Amino acid sequence: MKAFTQLNGLVCPIDRANIDTDAIIPKQFLKSIKRSGFGPYLFDEWRYTDHGEPGMDCTNRPLNKDFVLNQPRYQGAQVLLARDNFGCGSSREHAPWAIEDYGFRVIIAPSYADIFFSNTYKNGLLPIVASAEVVDRLFKECEATEGYKLNVNLEEQTVTTPSGFSFKFDITEHRKHCMLNGLDEIGLTLMHSDEIKAFETKHKASQPWLFA
Repeated sequence: MKAFTQLNGLVCPIDRANIDTDAIIPKQFLKSIKRSGFGPYLFDEWRYTDHGEPGMDCTNRPLNKDFVLNQPRYQGAQVLLARDNFGCGSSREHAPWAIEDYGFRVIIAPSYADIFFSNTYKNGLLPIVASAEVVDRLFKECEATEGYKLNVNLEEQTVTTPSGFSFKFDITEHRKHCMLNGLDEIGLTLMHSDEIKAFETKHKASQPWLFA
């Protein structure tokens, strides 16, 4: 998992509430568990005017020009701005995989579905909870300013706008540690590899019949 410390990223605003995981990555793309390659299919039914299937080359697929992610001014965005209850619906982990694979590192919304919120941290995404008033302000500023970027500082737990407006966000110490050091659950386990090996050696010596 990529470590996250600070980001000065272009913002893409998706002005919708209750964006569910089936919209983020439709069900037909759930056959793969590789954790990569889902970026081209992010918001597939909104981004394209045809029906997407796994393995399709998206290079020449017809785009929905009205969808914000297809607008030239938002190409290369790393911060996704959304409304309430982002990531609701089924608990598919493919949703954060697709968002991260597309290139986003941060999501800002007033609220999230609980399972999606937890899954984002496990996959290197930083989900920031901001008040509805702050989110409204960010939407207005972003839509009025081409090239609108936010500076996200995880160490200080702050988000700062181009005008200098800043707000703090909450994160548990454990999740902060994992994000700063690029540690997912596997990475955390591997930090204890020596202790695990010592336990296995002792276990094998004390109960050899289990390994016969």
